[in-house]
Amino acid sequence: MIGTWGRGQAAARWRRALSAVLVAGAASVAAACSMNIGDIGLGRGQPEPPKDAAIGNGRVKVALILPLSAPGNAGLAAQSMRNAAEMALAEFNAPNIQLLAKDDGGSAQGAQAATQQALDEGAEIVLGPLFAHSVGPAGALARAKGVPVIAFSTDANVAARGVHLLSFLPESDVDRIVSYAVAQQKRSLAALVPDNAYGNVAQAAFQQAVSRRDARVIALERYGQDPQQLQEAIKRVAQAANQADAIFVPDGSDAINIVQGLITEGVNPRRVQLLGTGLWDDPQIFTNGNLQSAYFAAPEPAGYRAFAGRYRTRFGRDPVRTATLAYDAVSLVAALVKTQGQQRFSEQVLTNSSGFSGIDGVFRFRSDGTNERGLAVMRVTTGGGQVAQAAPKSFAV
Repeated sequence: MIGTWGRGQAAARWRRALSAVLVAGAASVAAACSMNIGDIGLGRGQPEPPKDAAIGNGRVKVALILPLSAPGNAGLAAQSMRNAAEMALAEFNAPNIQLLAKDDGGSAQGAQAATQQALDEGAEIVLGPLFAHSVGPAGALARAKGVPVIAFSTDANVAARGVHLLSFLPESDVDRIVSYAVAQQKRSLAALVPDNAYGNVAQAAFQQAVSRRDARVIALERYGQDPQQLQEAIKRVAQAANQADAIFVPDGSDAINIVQGLITEGVNPRRVQLLGTGLWDDPQIFTNGNLQSAYFAAPEPAGYRAFAGRYRTRFGRDPVRTATLAYDAVSLVAALVKTQGQQRFSEQVLTNSSGFSGIDGVFRFRSDGTNERGLAVMRVTTGGGQVAQAAPKSFAV
């Protein structure tokens, strides 16, 4: 049962399922500098078209590759993302694009076939796929034809020149929270990191972020599935905590147990600042007394709330959290078609340093295919995440 997908426990589970992941009113995407969707105009919504079919009647063809027939949450998420893409198209005033919705079934072979079909039908840009193992095959086909890709995977390893990721990358969360902590004079940091692929990314980003800001890592421990190993890692960090200003715990599922273990070993969370990532955007975190006043990085929630309200009105149910990615991708493409002429999907336009603004705030694509997002710093409270430092509204070029 899909339940209510929001910025809560279900959203956190979905971000973990995507290798962890998973972050304004009528939701505008600005194309290069100040071109805002809100300036282009909004239209009335239309009924939902079939899953694997063309959406819209414009001349510019845009592929949308999603695992629409995949079982379980993957297929449910894909349908929600397809709905969001259709909604973005409907909320423009007659955009000159046609979405070629294609089902990849959740497999690399399916993504390759779907992409080839869309290219044969004249797609000028590919939105999707969702999963890392599908991005490579789709990207290879598209790049061979000189067609750019905006994919939704959270695995930065599949990014490349011409294959851009619009997802919530763990690196952005880590850099934002470390930057904030150091600015608050938390210059000696410890960390407890899961021993898995997500932990590898989080650790590398943490060490780089600390080094860039001339702070120091005074302890860093990895832990696996073995409870005894976890307890030993907690004990070693606790022993070093008297030298630490902050302790970074990037995992969401283990954060509560880790913090409880640290306290049991003598760590005082009122003296040592606790830091997390967007995986902490979870009701279980908010209601835990030990985590009150901890900080984590995430998009500001107002944009998503407004988007979710419009989505519910249109489709009669809640969107999955990643639906904003599809909405922003389609909105960006529509804005570029409206304003950028024949250069609309060129590398220069897509990697403009001023970036774009979407549901979850500002973002920009780097030349290597990864992205940078403007995130807020959120404080854990019993009422949910509270904005401690607002997300930037633009990038310092």
